[in-house]
Amino acid sequence: MNPASPACASRFYQRWLDAAPGRAAQLADLARLSLARADFGAVLERELAAGLPLERAMRRLRNLLICAIIERDLDGRAELDEVVTAMTAFADFAIRTHAAALTDELVAIHGMPVGEESGRPQQLMVLAMGKQGGGELNVSSDIDLIFVYPEDGETAAGPGQRQLSNHEFFVRLGRKLIAALSEVIEDGFTFRVDMALRPNGKSGPLAASLNMVEEYLIVQGREWERYAWVKARAVTGAPEDIAALDAIVRPFVFRRYLDFGVIDAIRNMHAQIRAEVKRQERLHPERSHNVKLGRGGIREIEFLAQVFQLIRGGRDPALRERSTRATLRLLAERELLTHDTVARLLDAYTFLRKLEHRVQYLEDAQTHTLPANDADRLAVARMMGLPDVPTLLARLEEQRSFVAAQFDAIFADKAESAEAEGPLLADDPENHEAIGARLAQLGFDDPAGAAARLVATLQGPRMASLPEASRARLLALADCALPQIATVVGEAGIGSHSATLGRLLDFFEAIARRSAYLSLLTEYPHTLERVIRMINASGWAATFLTQHPLLLDELLDDRNNGAGDLAELAASLDQQLLDAAGDTERQLDILREVHHAQQFRLLALDLAGELSVERLADHLSALADTIVGATVRHAWRTVATRHREEPRFAVIAYGKLGGKELGYVSDLDVIFLYDDDDQDAPPNYAKLAQRFITWMTAHTAAGILFDVDIALRPDGASGMLVSSLQAFERYQDSAAWIWEHQALTRARFCAGDAAIGARFEAIREQVLRKDRAGQAEELKDEVARMRKRMRDANVNRSDLFDLKHDPGGMIDIEFIVQYLVLRHASAWPQLTANAGNIALLRTCGELGLIDADLATAVADAYRAMRKLQHQVRLQGQDKARVESPLVGRHPDSVLRLWQACFGE
Repeated sequence: MNPASPACASRFYQRWLDAAPGRAAQLADLARLSLARADFGAVLERELAAGLPLERAMRRLRNLLICAIIERDLDGRAELDEVVTAMTAFADFAIRTHAAALTDELVAIHGMPVGEESGRPQQLMVLAMGKQGGGELNVSSDIDLIFVYPEDGETAAGPGQRQLSNHEFFVRLGRKLIAALSEVIEDGFTFRVDMALRPNGKSGPLAASLNMVEEYLIVQGREWERYAWVKARAVTGAPEDIAALDAIVRPFVFRRYLDFGVIDAIRNMHAQIRAEVKRQERLHPERSHNVKLGRGGIREIEFLAQVFQLIRGGRDPALRERSTRATLRLLAERELLTHDTVARLLDAYTFLRKLEHRVQYLEDAQTHTLPANDADRLAVARMMGLPDVPTLLARLEEQRSFVAAQFDAIFADKAESAEAEGPLLADDPENHEAIGARLAQLGFDDPAGAAARLVATLQGPRMASLPEASRARLLALADCALPQIATVVGEAGIGSHSATLGRLLDFFEAIARRSAYLSLLTEYPHTLERVIRMINASGWAATFLTQHPLLLDELLDDRNNGAGDLAELAASLDQQLLDAAGDTERQLDILREVHHAQQFRLLALDLAGELSVERLADHLSALADTIVGATVRHAWRTVATRHREEPRFAVIAYGKLGGKELGYVSDLDVIFLYDDDDQDAPPNYAKLAQRFITWMTAHTAAGILFDVDIALRPDGASGMLVSSLQAFERYQDSAAWIWEHQALTRARFCAGDAAIGARFEAIREQVLRKDRAGQAEELKDEVARMRKRMRDANVNRSDLFDLKHDPGGMIDIEFIVQYLVLRHASAWPQLTANAGNIALLRTCGELGLIDADLATAVADAYRAMRKLQHQVRLQGQDKARVESPLVGRHPDSVLRLWQACFGE
């Protein structure tokens, strides 16, 4: 050994190496290559071949491995990943090896344990918790274990064997395993074992059945245990039993909703840990600088990573990762933390873990604090590659300060800072006069009316039935909201204080019993402001958010304020639906959650004035295409009698979706086509169409996707639900009404089999390009009659102008364009392009089919009316009616073009 080697700073390393002359060669052999791929079995076999019992051989292997790690790490040949991976792999190996040997011993004495219900042989599941579970075990760490067995029963005792219950068998096996690993003998120990994380802790049974674990987690499981079970990983056990355990643990750890209440739980747990560390530091000042539990230490980085897992892991399976480092990288990918923040947290984590290891290298001691004496501190500094102790302490402080700042940004108690501003409602929620005076002071337009509404809500039966903690939190939120409403209404110049307060109180009542949403608004106060801005701008947005409070997550920050990449969205949606295969209810919720979230992002852009009505409609239509496509693919997989893997089936969009003019609450007008000669095709595609409609229209906990209208299928309500391509073509060629050809001008392939889509487009082109010159008057009369029937069915008796149905309105424009396409597409094929009404009007003007100036005026009218319609819809009104001055002379331009095309 080179005396100048940094490894010589470890007294444990020196003692071990000096104790026997052959160890240097052993060490050189093991330390040559990366320890992450070390063959522990081969090394153990050599020790066993020398006649050592398993316990001593394992301890010798452990000491050899520790020294190899020290040498490779301090010589700069091993990064942190190699160190923690090697230690984790060795811990797993030691547990598996001892568990297998001890099981054989006990089976020989008592027989094999057998499940009472299944009749299957039973195996012990050893769960690695903490850093071992996460694949990041310390060099001198203890291991946190939990012992679980599948089911109760008895051992199948043979002649001369003493029968035990399965519980007795596995408790004995657990005790023997702990002793095999942790008893200190002449070669030391393999691992200290901590069993405190088992159900009911130290007072609970040493081994628990799956049923006992399930009952405990459901009835008694506490918030801090969710944090612990995130990292639980089965080291031994049968795959089917491990899967059964995972099915029990997953819903306990990862909630299906976004669980922001966990922030407060982790905050409280962290406060208890910090209080104990401070107490120890007061008693033993020389033990300061705890790099694990101290301020800005390793535990705070772990909390930072795991709080996002516990909040979101129920909805995002990727976040169920056990490794702290891997989780941090995922947070950057998901844009939950910035890439720069994650990079610096990873740097801090690496620095602190390396420092922790070097402190432990000195004596192979389970310690996390810098040594008390100066000589050892200097040795640690030099092992870190730093010249002296002041430099080490400065680097340590730099890393811990950054970690602490990031921790505080998430875990600082926002509720306390809000209360410091002087609450009114939280102190006296029934003082009508004081509340009215406060609202008047804030500038509310109707302070007395707003105060009455506020007091009525706070005194209402729904609020009175809330748990005290939820009621207090909601009162605090209302206190915070009042000045924000005054500011938002004043800055926006639209809306009223009373209306916005009323919408907010409706929202509060909707979420009052969902503590996770109250926690989100409390932990992220700026989200409350964004809610107020949104509901002030749009009554429809207020209703939408009240119906789908899950969307609050979209307001957390600006990371989601974009339309997004639909290809990426489609891939993510597909993966989520695949992960939920077999759980149709969950698949329906996933489709709704994804659609609502994306729609909400578009709404935020819309209300911010960053999207034109046309661009918004493009985005909403493309989003609907994505949802329709995913629904077809995954609904098909639920058809048990399906005769092929990929359906030869297509969804054709008509109406608003067909014309790419979809709004927030538009129905989907669709028909279903197939091209498949298999005898099972018609019934299977009928099932697929029925399931498609169900998946779209069913009301679930996540709401509804779309209402679906299939009236435009061949032969309408009396026709088949799905049509073959050939039947569709025959119908359009010889049996369809003129109004059905009108509808075809706004039809397009939406989702499904692309070849069917291409064939449909060819049929559409062929139908629209029919030469109708000989039936020009008949065409004109039929379109005009259909328009009259629609107008008669939608009589407007108000003084307002109906943007859709009144003469000179949007439907008149749409009928004009449809007529022009049917009349002239045979000569001008460019008219069959599904380019939208505005573009088609411009094309007709350029071709001289109508007056170009009038075409421009009507296109402007259509654009203006769509914008007005959109504004009316955003305020939550059902009918698109406005004051006549708002439409100006636009209807006159439309009526002039109508007269030019159809006469009086």
